[in-house]
Amino acid sequence: MVIIASTLGYVLSSLAFNPRSNYEGGNPPIPESTIIAKLDSLGVNPDVPIVKRYATWVGNVVTGDFGLTIGEKSVNDEFSRRIWVSLRLLLLGSVLGSVLGVALGVFSAVRQYGIGDRASSVASFVFLSMPVFLVAILLKYGAISFNQKIGTTFFYTIGESSADFSGGGLELFVNRLQHLMLPTLSITLGGIAFYSRYQRNAMLDVLGSDFIRTAKAKGLTNRQSLFRHGLRVAILPMATFFAYSFGLLVTGAPFTESIFAWNGMGQWFITAVQSNDVNSVSAVIVFSAVLVLLSGLLADIVVAALDPRVRLR
Repeated sequence: MVIIASTLGYVLSSLAFNPRSNYEGGNPPIPESTIIAKLDSLGVNPDVPIVKRYATWVGNVVTGDFGLTIGEKSVNDEFSRRIWVSLRLLLLGSVLGSVLGVALGVFSAVRQYGIGDRASSVASFVFLSMPVFLVAILLKYGAISFNQKIGTTFFYTIGESSADFSGGGLELFVNRLQHLMLPTLSITLGGIAFYSRYQRNAMLDVLGSDFIRTAKAKGLTNRQSLFRHGLRVAILPMATFFAYSFGLLVTGAPFTESIFAWNGMGQWFITAVQSNDVNSVSAVIVFSAVLVLLSGLLADIVVAALDPRVRLR
């Protein structure tokens, strides 16, 4: 899968992008010989047969070298810097979204058609119908209005930390946390809406199952039968959803990162496409393919841990 995905990603980006356009139209114009030398050094010269370019790129990737960006920086260094930015942003948001979404889904199923169930359903459908960038923009403007009302900056809307911040220790942690709150909240809200809908439906299917009635007949209370038996079965589909969604989130939050000016993997991918950066786009595609495989492995492990029937087989 990784070989197929990386091959398609490299070939399609090489055919679709025009790296030469980054050097053309300058004033004064760049000599043709200089342009060719730069494209050759990056390994993206369209005059070189694509099979030869691909073979060179694969040979470097096998040794751990993804080449240079269109700005002549190391793709490896850029990747190492941006992956930790995305993980810091997405790990907290995705975990909070999944945990709170599952809890809300269980509550809605147990209180089916109650006021809480109806309110959570309306809120979930509202957030599911709104584009991610719209939620982020609304949070950003809401935070700006809140800051103006209290007369100080509580929520920061741009960057990972303040550019002019000179403190350290606890002060630095608080400053980074203030920058982290809004983008994390935008991801968390979407996760809650998504997981709560699936968990509610899965829980409703389990509540009417024979093994729940058997557990109650053996003397277990509603709460015991619900959490000991029902939730363990109903949460199985969510384990698979979470594993794959988190794996894709690491490279799939470009809107959130762009709106809040976080220089993570998603923002890097958009910039690479806009600048016809073949090597950077290919590196992100390879990383995404590896993440999908690891997500599948993680989903299998979690399902086996929750479901003894899988372990027995």
